[in-house]
Amino acid sequence: MIVSAKDIKKFIVSVLIPLIIGFSSNFIAEIISKTDSNIQYLELIKPGFFPPPYIFPIIWTILYILMGISAYLVSKKDLNSLKVRDAMFYYYLQLGLNFIWSILFFGLGLRLTSLVVIGIMIVVVMVMIIKFTKVDKRAAYLNLLYLAWLFYAFFLNYVIWSINR
Repeated sequence: MIVSAKDIKKFIVSVLIPLIIGFSSNFIAEIISKTDSNIQYLELIKPGFFPPPYIFPIIWTILYILMGISAYLVSKKDLNSLKVRDAMFYYYLQLGLNFIWSILFFGLGLRLTSLVVIGIMIVVVMVMIIKFTKVDKRAAYLNLLYLAWLFYAFFLNYVIWSINR
């Protein structure tokens, strides 16, 4: 199987987009709050079973790479197809919600608002997975870990919000 330079470039861009969006969101949140998000996380009141802060960048990097690969698999189909455009709409919508979550939670300290956003994100990701399934099942499967993590993140966000009100 021969892979073209165009396909390699498209793959790299597909993987870089969620990585850049995710990490720039955290960067903007830290600029707004004037505090490192790891320090903020450590300063929050939370139960002892919560993961240490170094876990989050590792998990999110893996999830962003999987998101990018899944977007590549879907977008390499016919981008003019309504089915593909529809699936990619939900992909970019969830990326936008993902982007604003860190800014709300860490940058602005809006824990309840960020909880609502992550709840909406869960619904959007479920729809995205369904849409991806209709285009490329592998792309949908790559996002199941992301969906599971979002449910866990929702739980973490809820507990932090309820304890730190």
